[in-house]
Amino acid sequence: MRSYSADLLQRQQQQLYRRRRVVTRISACEVEVEGQAAINFCSNDYLGLADHPQLVRALQDGAEQYGVGSGAAHLVSGHTPVHHRLEERLAELSGYPRALCFGSGYLANLALVTALARRGDRLLQDRLNHASLYDGALLSRAKLCRYDHADPAAAERLLQQGGAELLVTDGVFSMDGDIAPLPQLADLAQRYRFRLVVDDAHGFGLLGPKGAGTIAHFGLGEAEVPIWMATLGKAVGCSGAFIAANDELIETIIQNGRSYIYTTAPPPAIAAATLVALDLVQREEGRRQRLQQLIERFRRGMMQLGYPLLPSSTAIQPVVVGESGQAMAMSEALLEHGLLVSAIRPPTVPAGSARLRVTLSAAHSDEALERLLAAFDTLSRGGWQQDPIVSGETVCHPLP
Repeated sequence: MRSYSADLLQRQQQQLYRRRRVVTRISACEVEVEGQAAINFCSNDYLGLADHPQLVRALQDGAEQYGVGSGAAHLVSGHTPVHHRLEERLAELSGYPRALCFGSGYLANLALVTALARRGDRLLQDRLNHASLYDGALLSRAKLCRYDHADPAAAERLLQQGGAELLVTDGVFSMDGDIAPLPQLADLAQRYRFRLVVDDAHGFGLLGPKGAGTIAHFGLGEAEVPIWMATLGKAVGCSGAFIAANDELIETIIQNGRSYIYTTAPPPAIAAATLVALDLVQREEGRRQRLQQLIERFRRGMMQLGYPLLPSSTAIQPVVVGESGQAMAMSEALLEHGLLVSAIRPPTVPAGSARLRVTLSAAHSDEALERLLAAFDTLSRGGWQQDPIVSGETVCHPLP
């Protein structure tokens, strides 16, 4: 019988060992990390909606009306009226004929890719796509072809070889924070006759008119992007995900998506809360404006301090360090200042590009942001240095 001790020890020695912390949420951006108070700068609750009083009440009312668990898969007896209303509302908001809900973005992507890509198909993906999209490709047994990050010319070279059924990309890339070149990819889709799929987990609720997402941000729609996935546990502040597409594609996913067929439906109370959250996302434009102000202030402050930043205009602001041990040390140093910032290491990001993934929320105060910048200033004055590294095509220079 195999022992895994050596593998675990090796991960520890390489500074790649993952450890869970018990984090108690106090408010939208304040937490307690194993007894230590900290401001949370690594949450995906971008609009600060997760503890909104209206969502809390909707969840409570939903539990009173529907109970807690759904009790079965959607295709058995778990598809309740509130689930159905949520799907209709998401279709309406997205401008697509239909929407299909899932318990998580991971499950949605597995169902999407495995249902629509078959053995022998060529499946093109951006190199920095989320792991769930790659796992779906492996399970589908399609021929996976990866193109250089956010590079339409590289994608076209693969398309010229013929036979592509799907091209899949994140809308906003989860570890770099940059936005996919969707207009150029949509143009390729028209010329080479493939379906463009966009995972908009980190764009929905933030980009585009009323937070409609990355596709709307570029003025595109179903004609250019026939399959769109987005999550409900980030900017929307709830839980779950959905796929928007036409009737034929949605029915194909229902019939063939194993992670939809064989999974218990999400709690109906969550669906009830999500309906309220969607109204807040559309209505409260001030939250997006506030977030944009914080993004601009953070980038300006970090550049003044001499820190290298990737070209991100979104709530995801990575500070690329290079080595995993250095990223871990900086993360721990920030926690000593009462700031929770995650160190992201390989294999989540490419080797040599370990980073601090700073995420900003509309709930952060000016004082919280200034405290974060002051802590980074302290670290730089304490002698933090890095070797020049390359992440994609962006060179990150050391501090002077």
